[in-house]
Amino acid sequence: MPNQRSSIFAAFFLPVVAGLILLLLLAAGFLLNIPDQVAKVFGPPDPNLSLSARYRLAFQLKIQEKDLTVPVNPAGSEIPFEVGLGESVPSVIQRLKQNGLITNPGALRAYLQYTGLDTSLQAGKYRLSPAQSALEIAQRMQDATPMVLTFSVLPGWRIEEIAAALPSSGLEISPKAFISTTQVRAPDLPLADQLPDRATLEGFLFPGSYEVPRQISAPELVKTMLNRFDSEVSGELRQAFNSQGLSLFEAVSLASIVEREAVVDDEMPMIASVFYNRLQAGMTLSSDPTVQYALGYNETQKTWWTNPLNAADLQVESLYNTYIYPGLPPGPIANPGLEALRAVAFPAQTPYFYFRALCDGSGKHAFAETFQEHQTNACP
Repeated sequence: MPNQRSSIFAAFFLPVVAGLILLLLLAAGFLLNIPDQVAKVFGPPDPNLSLSARYRLAFQLKIQEKDLTVPVNPAGSEIPFEVGLGESVPSVIQRLKQNGLITNPGALRAYLQYTGLDTSLQAGKYRLSPAQSALEIAQRMQDATPMVLTFSVLPGWRIEEIAAALPSSGLEISPKAFISTTQVRAPDLPLADQLPDRATLEGFLFPGSYEVPRQISAPELVKTMLNRFDSEVSGELRQAFNSQGLSLFEAVSLASIVEREAVVDDEMPMIASVFYNRLQAGMTLSSDPTVQYALGYNETQKTWWTNPLNAADLQVESLYNTYIYPGLPPGPIANPGLEALRAVAFPAQTPYFYFRALCDGSGKHAFAETFQEHQTNACP
C-alpha cells in the first residue's frame, strides 16, 4: 500500500513540482534579464547605483516604457520652458507635467535616476515640445545652450559691423555668408521691388533686438530684419517721405547720414533740417560720415569709421564723398533707427545750414545760419 501511494505521488505531483520549479527558473531568468533589456532602450545605468536600485528602477522603466518613449502630442508646438538656477529635479518634473510636456512624472524621475541625469540638469531657457518624448526632453535639458538667441543690431551700424557681431552671438552664420546675402535681392524678399537696381540691402536691416533660432540661416535672418523694417516704417512715414520729395530709398539714405551725424536723438530733426536746407540751396551735404563710408575699414584704428578725418580724406574719389559730389550719395551709408527715419519724415523747420559739435563733450551741436557764424562756433 505505501509503495502504491509513493507511485501515485511520483506520477502526479513530481511533474507538477518540476513544472513549478521550471516556471520559477524561467521567471527568475526573465527578471534577471530585465536590466539588460532596459539598457538596450534607455542606455546603461548609472554605475553609482546599488544593485537593488538598479533592479528596482529597471523594473519601473520596463513597465512604464511607453510613457517615456511616446510623445504626448506628435503635432504639438514648441513652448518656452525655463529651469531655474538651483531648482530641484522634482520641481522641474512637476512643471513639465503642468505644461503638458510629459504624462508620467514618476517614470521620468526613474529614468533620470537610472541614468544619473538627475544630477546634470542645466539651468537655462529652453524650447520644448509635447512632440518630443520624455527621453528627448530629458536629453535636451542636459544642454543649456539656448535654442533661441537674442541678436542685437545697433542703429548706425553698416552691414559689415552687423556681420562682425555674428561670431560672438551664438548664431551659426558666418560673417561672409551674411554679407553675401545682403548684396543680392531675391525676388521674394520684402522691399525687393522698392530698391534701385544693383542696390544692396544697406540701410534696410532694421536695428533692434531679434529673438531668432540659433540655427537660423543668413537668408532667413536678413528676411526677418527686412520684415521688421517693413512693419516699423509705417504708411504715415512713407507718405511723409513723399511729401518731402523723397523716395523710400532716398529717405533711408538721408536718415543713415542723420543717424551717423547725431549723438543725441533729440537733435536729429535739427540735423535733418540742415541737410534739407543744403539740398534746397544746391549746396553739397559735406557730411563726414559719407567720407568715412567711402574710406572703408581703417586697419590702424580698427574701425569702419575713420576719426578724425584729414584734408586728404575729404578729397577721396568716391560718389559717396558728399564734399565733392552734390545731392544724396548713391545709397545709405548705414542702417538707421526709427528716430532718424522720423527726423527725415518730420524735420524741424530751421534757417540753419551748418552745425558742429559743442566743446563740452556732451555730443550736442551748435547750429549756425552762416559760415562765418559756424566758424565762430569752433572750439578754441
